[in-house]
Amino acid sequence: MTTSTTRVLALLEILQEGGIRPVPDLATRLDVDERTVRRYIGHLLDLGVPVDSVRGRYGGYRLAPGYRMPPLMLTDEEALAVLLGLLAGQRAGLVTTSAAAGESATAKLQRVLPKALGQRLEALLETADFTARPRPGTAPETGVLLGLAEAARHQRPVVIRYTDRKGRSSERTVLPYGLVAHSGRWYLTGADPAGQEVRTFRLDRIASMTVQSGSFVTPADFDPAATVLEALADTPWTHEVSLRVQAGVQHIRRHFPADIANLSMIPAAATPRGGPDRTGAPCDGTDSPAPLPADEDTGWVHVRIRAERLDWIPPVLAALDRPFVIEQPTALRDLVRALARRLDERATVE
Repeated sequence: MTTSTTRVLALLEILQEGGIRPVPDLATRLDVDERTVRRYIGHLLDLGVPVDSVRGRYGGYRLAPGYRMPPLMLTDEEALAVLLGLLAGQRAGLVTTSAAAGESATAKLQRVLPKALGQRLEALLETADFTARPRPGTAPETGVLLGLAEAARHQRPVVIRYTDRKGRSSERTVLPYGLVAHSGRWYLTGADPAGQEVRTFRLDRIASMTVQSGSFVTPADFDPAATVLEALADTPWTHEVSLRVQAGVQHIRRHFPADIANLSMIPAAATPRGGPDRTGAPCDGTDSPAPLPADEDTGWVHVRIRAERLDWIPPVLAALDRPFVIEQPTALRDLVRALARRLDERATVE
């Protein structure tokens, strides 16, 4: 928690002692100047705390009569759940305003908790760290996110001002079916009212939205999350990668998530006789690949990936540790062979 936030909370504590507090007195107790005191008062007003300004020779600031923030009666587990929810939203990049919003919410929570529990949670904040850093990018506007959520709930069309990945801005009418949070970003799924084609939009690229008159019906079997994952996997990229892998779908999914790759089962009749070896080179039928684990599916799966770069795929294929065939591009075969040579060289060094 920043020093300014701590002092705002200290100011609230002083005001809760009762009476009218002159500005010079507050400045002395907080060790700041009088202008800063007035700025802190503004912060309290923004947070919904009713602070009255009393004019005159003996004037100053006081809390509205009868106001006092009651203690928030949460169990340890409930308080921890709320606090970690705030932290997770910030770390995932899903907070729709500045970091100050999460910080002020955390400060409010700590302020109204019983003292002992508040101290324990403060210890967690001071000692905890995260291995996953917030995803870079611009968070969506709070009004846009909440407005779209309300429009989707009441099935009302909206007009959005949208900038696509190529920087082109346009105004579009959308039937909002649902909102999805994925990998640090918010997405809107909805249909074009003219052709009913389902589209996906990143919320941080929506500059504004306006609710329109009329209504629509969301298809009963529509799955917003699955739609977003499919749309991300189908996004056009520099390289179109096509693989055949002899493994179960669940095993492949652990290495190639749904937003990265599309999977489809290959009929047994379409599988090449010899299959591939573990470096990705097709076999001639004389050398058998290493046996699969007893619990692994022996069928073949077609894997399609769209990627801006290819260099990350060979290490993933190595970690996959299953027979595979690279159908395209040729450049990926070269990268796999180069990785195999490097691994062989390093494994044989004395």
